[in-house]
Parts: sequence; C-alpha cells; structure tokens
Amino acid sequence: MKSIIRDISLADKGKQKIEWVRRNMPILRSLEEDFRATAPFKGVRVVVSVHLEAKTAYLAKLFAIGGGEVSVTGSNPLSTQDDVAAGLVADGLDVYAWYNSTKEEYEEHLNLALGYKPNIIIDDGGDLVNLLHTTRKELIPHIMGGCEETTTGVLRLKAMEKEGVLKFPMVAVNNANCKYLFDNRYGTGQSVWDGINRTTNLIVAGKNVVVAGYGWCGKGIAMRAKGFGADVIVTEIDPIKAAEAVMDGYKVMKMTEAAKVGDVFITVTGCRDVITQEHFKYMKDGAILCNAGHFDVEVSVEQLEKLAVEKQEQRKNIMGYKMDNGRWINLLAEGRLVNLAAGDGHPAEIMDMSFALQALSAKYMLKNFRNLGNKVIDVPAEIDIAVAEMKLKSWGVKIDKLSGEQKKYLNSWAE
Repeated sequence: MKSIIRDISLADKGKQKIEWVRRNMPILRSLEEDFRATAPFKGVRVVVSVHLEAKTAYLAKLFAIGGGEVSVTGSNPLSTQDDVAAGLVADGLDVYAWYNSTKEEYEEHLNLALGYKPNIIIDDGGDLVNLLHTTRKELIPHIMGGCEETTTGVLRLKAMEKEGVLKFPMVAVNNANCKYLFDNRYGTGQSVWDGINRTTNLIVAGKNVVVAGYGWCGKGIAMRAKGFGADVIVTEIDPIKAAEAVMDGYKVMKMTEAAKVGDVFITVTGCRDVITQEHFKYMKDGAILCNAGHFDVEVSVEQLEKLAVEKQEQRKNIMGYKMDNGRWINLLAEGRLVNLAAGDGHPAEIMDMSFALQALSAKYMLKNFRNLGNKVIDVPAEIDIAVAEMKLKSWGVKIDKLSGEQKKYLNSWAE
C-alpha cells in the first residue's frame, strides 16, 4: 500500500513549508549536494519516524536524494502536519501518518512504514525499536542499525542494552554535543514557549513558572522563562541538578510546594507521574499545565479526568478541568509535547544541526554496523566536530587553531 495521508490536495502548502526550512538549514543543504553526488544510501531502505513536520520532511528527502528508499511516519499523533505529509508524497516518498490519529491508527502507520523491511531506522522515542523487538521481530534480520533522537529513546535503549535484549546497534544522537547543547537547550527553550504563548495568548512576565526537571531541556525552558520576566521554580530529584538550578538563580522546591504557587507548569523529566492528583488539589484557579517530555505520561491526565467534575475546551489545544471546589485547571495539547502538538517544533537552524548528526550517523552506521555490536553507541567525535564546523562556516565565523608548540604543550606532562 502506497501512502496513507489525510489530504493530498494540501501538497503545495506542505512543499512550501519544506522549502522554507530548506532555505534556513545550510548544513543539510551542504549534505544534499554531497549526497546527490555520492549516493551513500543507494539501495538502502530507510524508515524515518520523527515528528512529521517540515524539518523532518527535509531530512527524509535528504535520504532519498542520497539514493535511499524512504518510508516516513510520525512519532506523535498530534505533531504530524497533514500538509507536510502531502508535500512529501507529492515529492515521491511514501508516508503513513496523519494528524490526531487514534492509538490504533498510529500503531498501524508505524507498522506500515516498517513493512518496507528497513535496513536503517531513524527513531524518536523508541517506538520503532519497540515494535521491532516485540511484534515485528521477523524484520530484525534486515536491520543494520539506526539512530535515536531523544533523551527518552536513549534511556529505553540503554535499558534494553543492559538487559541484553537489544538486537542491533543504535547511535545515541541525543547524546552528541551538537545535539543536547543546542537542540535540547536552545531548541526546546524557544519552541516550548512558542507553543505555550501561541496557545494561551497570555503574558509570561510576573507569573510563577514551574519547570519540572533541570536537564538540558529544563535549563533551556527555565532560561527563556526568566527572559520573559517570570519567577522560575525548579523541581528536581537529582541533588546536583538542584544545586545547579539554585546557583543559576532559581528557586528549588518539591512539587507539592510548587503546586501551591505555580501559574504555569512545564514537565520535562522523561519520567511518568510527575504531576498527579497529589498536586492538582493544591493548584490555583486557572493554573496551566503542559508537557515537554516525549511521552504524555508526565502529567497524569487519567487522574485529572477522574478528579474533574466538569470538562470544557477553553481554546484550541486547551482543555479545562473543573475541580469540586470550583477551580479550573487547564491542560495544553492533551499533555503531549506542547512544542509540537501546539506548535511547529524547534527552529530550523537548530534542527539543521540535529538532523545533520542523524544523516551522518546513519551513513556511519552503513559502513560500520558489522563491527559495532548490539549496543548503544555515541556519535563519533569526528561527526560531532564536523557538524559544529559546518555550523560556524554557515555563520561566517572563524576560530583559532592550536600551533604545533601548543599541541605539544597540551600533550606533555612536563613543564
């Protein structure tokens, strides 16, 4: 079956979006020239399961330009953009995804994409890997390896590796310097607030913003909240990250205390049940909840539903839940990734770096998969450095280099 999308008539609009990000992704444009000339993925079947919006579409097209047979699906039911999906189909790629798919439809789309018998997978959160190790084991002999985009996905892969059940190598793209230092911090920091602000149309300045989790994504969200003029509160389970948040100028407290004073709550931990009925009962009337972690389990929507005596859509992507004492608690984007389910995701210039890592890591996997073992591997340092160098070049920035004497000095133990 060739492509399952919502509406092919949206193709022109989708192609316009893809061309816009292409113009603003100079690293991928450079790789496009190289891939067109060298065809590194010729004859290779690639399945891409990343949030299906314009930047992802350009990555998928890059694999096709490099000679790959490419199948594309989404990684979140609310992040697929139907016009972008149509644009990809019009450009000759097979796509299985549409916006707001049911759980059953979402899984069907993943399985249809896997029907390509992929050699390389590009995963976001680990859904493809999970299927390949459970209901689609027959496809494992075709797999050379793949790349994982997210913190959540890498955690799942590490758990599989530890238990000895991972059946092929996976590159932890999320752990590359050019990913987490930029995508997780600056990309998440901006795109989360893009999603919140366009959805709520409320001011941030003067509000108490609670950020649950102070990893690189949490750092970016807190930094931007502070820039908007908010008072930032961080909740953490890691004493080192909590100490870092204090020294960065934020209040740190337990969620039970933060729940009493917070106006906006953003979860970004990668864990489940971060905000639950224990916290809902303390929250202010009008409190806003949203999630920036990969899965919709950080805010317990199930418990919120049970506590509510009334439920009412307040605006697009805002569901209000009335508590028994008359307070309203507002949940954005069903507790799914607010920056994608209620926005366009990270800026193109940020994803230029992350997706360059994906493309180059997939190319590395093709050449080296036989020697990597069934484990999670880091992005090779030379790829990380190459992406940083390409980014600097795109900005017209030049940096110094060590002299021979300086190299000798740094590699010597003597004075």
